[in-house]
Amino acid sequence: MSKKIAILATHGFEESELSSPKEYLEQQGWTAHIVSPEAGSIKAWAEKDWGKEYPVDQTLDNAAASDYDALVLPGGVINPDQLRTNEKALTFVKDFFAQHKPVAAICHGPQVLINAGVVEGRNLTSVNSISQDLKNAGARWEDSEVVVDAGLVTSRTPKDLPAFNAKMVEEIREGKHTEQTL
Repeated sequence: MSKKIAILATHGFEESELSSPKEYLEQQGWTAHIVSPEAGSIKAWAEKDWGKEYPVDQTLDNAAASDYDALVLPGGVINPDQLRTNEKALTFVKDFFAQHKPVAAICHGPQVLINAGVVEGRNLTSVNSISQDLKNAGARWEDSEVVVDAGLVTSRTPKDLPAFNAKMVEEIREGKHTEQTL
């Protein structure tokens, strides 16, 4: 069954946290679009320095959650910090929850979920440095390689990508989750 997944990112995303899920999704025979506030291309952060540029498939202005089956939020320090203050990005994220669609976020990616107001009462993980932010927003944070809560998949760091990718695909295959709400 064909699926179409949005990967919401901007400049400064952690390269492996976008490239690995995108490749894994495409290995399923699915389409993975990079959606960004910017047109053209966005530049990755590759561990300790700038990485490659990735072409943007769809601008945030022209994207709608209804066009996609799921959402992926890569981390990095710069990327989520920019997206979490972008009202269009936050509305885009909220729409996936309102439509009960799977959402996957890794590393610092859950910062966007905090500002979208969708973590209260949810079980999540993330990079340790934002664990207190998630707890303060009402999430139940745990230090695990991957946590799944009714269609919401979260992981800590690039070393968790194999588990993250597998659970992300499992949740997308399951489809809509009625418990996945705002």
